[in-house]
Amino acid sequence: MREFTARFATAEEIENWDKHVTANPHGGNMLQSAAYASVKNGHGWRVRFLVLETAGTASYNLVLEKKFPILGRLWYLIKGPDLPAVDDLTPALQACADFARSRKFNVFAIKIEPDIEATGEAHEFFTASGLVKAPNIQSNDSTALLDIAPQENEVLRSITSRARNAIRRAEREGCEVIRQDQGPETYRALYDLMADTVKAKGSMPLRSFEYYSRFWDEFCNRGQGNFFFVYEDGKPSVGAFVINYGAKATYKDGGSSQNRKQYGDSHLVQWAAIRRMKELGCTEYDFCGTPPAARIKDTSHPLYGMGMFKTSFTKTVTDFVGCYDYVLAPVRHRLWVKGAERIFRRLETMRTGGQFY
Repeated sequence: MREFTARFATAEEIENWDKHVTANPHGGNMLQSAAYASVKNGHGWRVRFLVLETAGTASYNLVLEKKFPILGRLWYLIKGPDLPAVDDLTPALQACADFARSRKFNVFAIKIEPDIEATGEAHEFFTASGLVKAPNIQSNDSTALLDIAPQENEVLRSITSRARNAIRRAEREGCEVIRQDQGPETYRALYDLMADTVKAKGSMPLRSFEYYSRFWDEFCNRGQGNFFFVYEDGKPSVGAFVINYGAKATYKDGGSSQNRKQYGDSHLVQWAAIRRMKELGCTEYDFCGTPPAARIKDTSHPLYGMGMFKTSFTKTVTDFVGCYDYVLAPVRHRLWVKGAERIFRRLETMRTGGQFY
């Protein structure tokens, strides 16, 4: 078993954070990015830039920190840690715990969320390592992933015939995808489409317009954000925001107006985004959120419709292990699990009107 050490990143490393994160063993994740750090920092969370090192290699991970009365601090390694192997998890977390104790941070638990596929063996390993399963947080803990590394025509052939037919029909009938620059008008157009979708389908909660504006700004300002729209009768009818981060592209936000006349417009938007992500050097496209694989055809699942659309591009649904807690203070963690987390989440919503995580 390899030994790890943990430390905070230097000023130079923070200045070049995205370069380091995208060089992680599994390519990092856009939720570990400098843009996302800027979105979260000071808005209920303190951001920490953590480096885990072993045998001359380093892994760069974003830590979200929140302090609670009596309990102490919670560390949330969002979409991390990003490590070379599953066996590295225990020594890496021990290094995190030792570092937190040495700095007297009073951390009662470290919440982790590594992009490790959810298998029986993985869950057994996590449990044997003393990790406690916690409710999942991120929308893409189950998701549809498309390999976009091959040539464009090969990628097109790899998707389902239903999706290909929708794309080709939309193109034949003159449907056009427009890439739009960042700015208030673009933001409002997409947000309104997202609100229409949530109102009609109630699939996922919607944060405030101010939150999304800042989120989109931070990624676009770094050249990592892309907007795609289709118009019908002079108005935006389908919109998508897609992030290019290292080799990974993520369909982060999207929405559409209801009762549209243009057939295949949503598929064409995704195909335009996929082509653009390939141009930017991405090799994987994350559709960012589906029902779990076992429930992909369950019509009662709130993400059923979204899942059917996304799996028309790739039939494979990948389930990740989701969240686990590495417990440093058992009594205080037990208080957290037994009700403190629920109370603090409710208070946060009452105070800010926003989401806790």
